[in-house]
Amino acid sequence: MQLRVFTEPQQGATYDDLLAVARRAEETGFDAFFRSDHYLAMGGDGLPGPTDAWLTLAGLARETSTIRLGTLMTAGTFRLPGPLAISVAQVDQMSGGRVELGLGSGWFEAEHTAYGIPFPRCASASTATPSSWPW
Repeated sequence: MQLRVFTEPQQGATYDDLLAVARRAEETGFDAFFRSDHYLAMGGDGLPGPTDAWLTLAGLARETSTIRLGTLMTAGTFRLPGPLAISVAQVDQMSGGRVELGLGSGWFEAEHTAYGIPFPRCASASTATPSSWPW
């Protein structure tokens, strides 16, 4: 059985908080550390403010050594596919091959609006393909 830690830092966590959790998870034998890819809190104030999933994972890649790192899920609407692939590949290289990419549709419309990210209109998440995106 593999045990993994999942965090929702948009609800209020700094990079230092996430680093402490990732290090403790690694020290105690957890297999992976995952974080959400959200910029906006869901209820509450979300202080101290948002952190970026891939910037956070890049830092953790250099400050941990064995634990796998990833997102649940990376919003497919936040980043263009090519730059996302570059970011993920770079973090994977920085970690020595410990990255796992979870890719989701990007469902939280208020978050898109708050950060000026186009929100694709589609019938359901299952139809959210790159051809339906506005860019």
